[in-house]
Amino acid sequence: MIAIPPGPRPPAASGGGRPPVPLEEELLAFRQFGEPTRRRSTRIVPEGRAPLQVPTYENAFWTARQRAASRLHEVPYRACFKPALPRFFIDRLTAPGEIVYDPFMGRGTTLLESALAGRIPWGCDLNPLGAVLLEPRLAPPRPARIAERLGALDLRYDGDLRPDLLVFYHPDTLRGLEALRRYFAARQQDGTLDDVDRWIRMVAVTRLTGHSPGFLSVYTLPPNQAVGPEAQRRINAARGQVPPRREIVPILRRKSRALLAGLTEEERRRLAEAAAAARLITGNSERTPALPSESVRLVVTSPPFLNVVDYVGDNWLRSWFCGIDLRREPLTVPRRLRPWKAAMVRTFSELRRLLLPGGHVAFEVGEVLGGRLALETPVGEAAAAAGLRIRLILIHDQEFTKTAHCWGVANRRLGTNTHRIVLLEKPAA
Repeated sequence: MIAIPPGPRPPAASGGGRPPVPLEEELLAFRQFGEPTRRRSTRIVPEGRAPLQVPTYENAFWTARQRAASRLHEVPYRACFKPALPRFFIDRLTAPGEIVYDPFMGRGTTLLESALAGRIPWGCDLNPLGAVLLEPRLAPPRPARIAERLGALDLRYDGDLRPDLLVFYHPDTLRGLEALRRYFAARQQDGTLDDVDRWIRMVAVTRLTGHSPGFLSVYTLPPNQAVGPEAQRRINAARGQVPPRREIVPILRRKSRALLAGLTEEERRRLAEAAAAARLITGNSERTPALPSESVRLVVTSPPFLNVVDYVGDNWLRSWFCGIDLRREPLTVPRRLRPWKAAMVRTFSELRRLLLPGGHVAFEVGEVLGGRLALETPVGEAAAAAGLRIRLILIHDQEFTKTAHCWGVANRRLGTNTHRIVLLEKPAA
């Protein structure tokens, strides 16, 4: 366990010695994207307590542009938010050197953005793929080392192939993938898997399936959701397509270059410092005894959405490639509100233990059940039950992005493009 020095507090004054503007006042005055903030109240009734009227602020608080952050973030994963979301809270509620934690880290957006901002990233996820996707990006190898390792790979394999995978891959491509998969498994087994191997494995995981020649498969759904073999057979028949032969090494080389594009030496320095103190746990966010109490300044996270995302099904091909059996992992998301809310109470209780007094949780939730249920209300009730103070609700509202349009989602009908963040605070005393 690493020693946790007390981190610096956020600046006590702004330019000219003036006291900082309280967050609530900043949100109300926010005009960066041209629209005035709309303020209202959300009624939350904690169990056994008087109703609360929580101040709620609605605006576009960060950009919707796809390329507004480091290219290192461009790793596909289901139900992930843009880096601008955690950065909004990191900049306002932490100082360099402090710990930022995500108990549902997914692809690691919060943690990577924290590291780039000079904070210490801690994360937890039940899905082992989270660490597979994040760890290499906290310590990216130099391009020359990646190119050298790619050039030395032996991608020959003469054994049997899984017939169900041939609906996605040309036989020659699948042989190369099988060789690469076995190479990583052997290196993992004998303890020789190094930072370059981890990087190449991460890149390969992101290229397994997709809808352009930049992926290793035939045309299929976008890469954050792998369909099953039967569904892919239907796609192939409808499009009259057969899996083309893809060259693995050039595809992995191009994606590596894209991820590393624009990465500065200063960013590499920050990432190296962050990686040295990073803590990545594969496990249940409700119980993290390896993390010391009162060490975290800020939590920014988005929980598994109620009855929305099939994390096991969406990642079955990635799990095959990495040798992970997700059927043994307790990744089931409660399908009803009551057990989901009970799970959130347990998680909030653990977050309260980890937070420094005065620390915050920015808890991003979505609208589910066709937009009929706004989860900020049950989240606020669960947080209050765990002893956290509900400071405010921030609703980031923007026009749809390319991904939403590609799924044919109509604004405020089949879904919205809002982020609803419940900002919680651990009482200082």
